[in-house]
Amino acid sequence: MQPNVLLDALLAEAGMSHAGLAAYVNQAGSTRGLALRYEHTAVARWLKGQRPRGQVPDLICEVLGGRLRRPLGLDDIGLGLPDRPASAHASPLSGFVDRAAALWRSDGQARPQALAAGAVTGTPAVIPVWEWENPPEDADVSREGPHRIGPEHIEILKAARAHYELMYRRAGGVATRDRVVRFLGSETAPMLRGSYSDGVGRRLHRATGSLVAVAGICAYDSDAHGLAQRYFHQALRLAKASGDRGLGAYVVALIVNQSLHLREFRQAVAFAEAALRSAGRHTTPALAADLYAMQAKAYAQLGDDRAALECIRQAEAAADRIRPGTEPDETGYVQPGLVNVQVAEALLSLGDLAAAHEQATAAVGTPAHDRGRVHRLAMLCEIQLRQGEADRAVAAAAEMAERARGMESLRLRDRLRTVRAQLLTSGCSGAQETALLIDGTLRVPL
Repeated sequence: MQPNVLLDALLAEAGMSHAGLAAYVNQAGSTRGLALRYEHTAVARWLKGQRPRGQVPDLICEVLGGRLRRPLGLDDIGLGLPDRPASAHASPLSGFVDRAAALWRSDGQARPQALAAGAVTGTPAVIPVWEWENPPEDADVSREGPHRIGPEHIEILKAARAHYELMYRRAGGVATRDRVVRFLGSETAPMLRGSYSDGVGRRLHRATGSLVAVAGICAYDSDAHGLAQRYFHQALRLAKASGDRGLGAYVVALIVNQSLHLREFRQAVAFAEAALRSAGRHTTPALAADLYAMQAKAYAQLGDDRAALECIRQAEAAADRIRPGTEPDETGYVQPGLVNVQVAEALLSLGDLAAAHEQATAAVGTPAHDRGRVHRLAMLCEIQLRQGEADRAVAAAAEMAERARGMESLRLRDRLRTVRAQLLTSGCSGAQETALLIDGTLRVPL
């Protein structure tokens, strides 16, 4: 049995105890001629995944719906038909908000099943992107709730996103994820359940989607790929509700990046194409550059040299059009040099060491925050080792180890371990000493 996180979250929102729900269900049953004798232990079993019999699921909907002043169905309380999960995009927006808040609560409580879930593949992975790209749109996202939401609340969400993104860059996703998730549960969920007009609601869903995407990035950086995917899919649904195609394309770019890591290369190509096609004129130069560069890496892995080189050309052309101060906050990660290191990786897969070295050198020669610099140095080190430039590779690896200190990121640790293994395999002078430096960075467990 899987814990019923939806019912748990609704109980918390309603401020109702286990004993309280049991008593109200017994009372509601009596009006239907049912002699029920439920106690708090029965509710505990429902929360662990046991399905109550007979009319009781409907009674739970009635009780909680009355307390929360909104209609609830069986899917909303986690007691719908088994093996038929409701699509996040196809379900009404209010039901989606309840499901999203349930995940935030479950993740915030560090429940093992949230962290251990694997990423879905095939059709379940494709459907959220397809539903984002295709009709129907949300005609009206206004809502009546217990408190009024205004522009000041949206500014809070924007400030939180900027704060947690900077924390992620400095400290890593492992250290940042819990903070973001707690904020989503305690501050963001009540805003989404508040009262707002369609115009304010679209801005609210946009700001929330952008923040949820950061939670997904942190989960990805923590190696919790199923959880990251769920956050990305949530962010995509919120982007659709906002009506901002550019934000949706940004979220799809995050999904493309995860697909590359999971070696789902054809999926990465298809998703990048969907983002570019659907966002159209709303695709900024920075986002286009990143999407084309990731497509180039996917095509290179698939052995399609011609398509990879064409995507490299498109990525470089888009990067030339980037103008500082004209991009939305979300695409600020596409800093000078990022496209160079992406292209270097694609060229390395294509076997063009000289061109890859040129791109990696350009990337390292461009200023970047420490996290980005670690990835750039790792790529340069690998290329230098393959070219026999051992002394330079050792120097790059030493700087990389130093830059990574203090960051709690499983992705960066992967890069460090890979470089360490490459150095020791090469047997070059200074390899053992640099490997010890890397060991020092890896010594503290996350």
